[in-house]
Amino acid sequence: MCRVVDLRQAVLAENDASALALREHLAAQGTVEVNLLSSPGSGKTALLEGLLSRAVAAGTAVAAITADLATENDARRLARAGAPVKQVLTDGLCHLEAGMLRGHLDGWLPQGTRVLFVENVGNLVCPASYDIGESLRIVLGSVTEGEDKPLKYPTAFGLAQLVVITKTDIAEAVEFDGTAFHRNVRQVNPGVPVLETSARTGAGVDELLAFILGCAAGVPVHRPVLARQHHSHAEDPHHGHAGGLDHSHSRPAPSAVRGTAEAP
Repeated sequence: MCRVVDLRQAVLAENDASALALREHLAAQGTVEVNLLSSPGSGKTALLEGLLSRAVAAGTAVAAITADLATENDARRLARAGAPVKQVLTDGLCHLEAGMLRGHLDGWLPQGTRVLFVENVGNLVCPASYDIGESLRIVLGSVTEGEDKPLKYPTAFGLAQLVVITKTDIAEAVEFDGTAFHRNVRQVNPGVPVLETSARTGAGVDELLAFILGCAAGVPVHRPVLARQHHSHAEDPHHGHAGGLDHSHSRPAPSAVRGTAEAP
């Protein structure tokens, strides 16, 4: 008698175990991992460069890993901030996995690093399903991507502990409907804080860094819990979707991030 094995579930279960081990390892050395997710072209790298620059200027020990399918362009750009930066090339894989990340951290991550930023592969599908040992998951959406992005990618936005709107300096030019975006975020992730930023003008970047450092200091935020659903049909383990989010964990009130009052 043949035994049917759900390959996708096995892959995700193995990743979850690796993620838990990595989270505990980082916590033991006082490091908080921040997982940054977004579509390509959202302005994630520009925003991260601003965060690193401010943290370095303030004397906060930070580091960053940036993942791409090819090129080391982002790592060279981020290194200008003066923080330790490492490029991870996924060789075509559309997301990072916990074991892969752990392999790049061992022997590289400086002792005493307070915050490790991980710029995930530009993709809102595959990375959303993979816990990579983060303590804080931030999902970005730019004003150029449209107000319905949260509805199109409910897994990514539904698992976010903070949603960041980028490129707000051109919101008027592209006729971005902020009220609709906030409403759509609330539909898939009720109560999640939303912060509006512009890497070009610097608006909201200090507030974003303060939120992240608050997490590093122990301000409680809910950790994404990927509820694995069993499927009756075969799926590619590298292109699956996670199930729901356990909202039983505490999260910071929206007022914890200055300037994030949601539109009515």
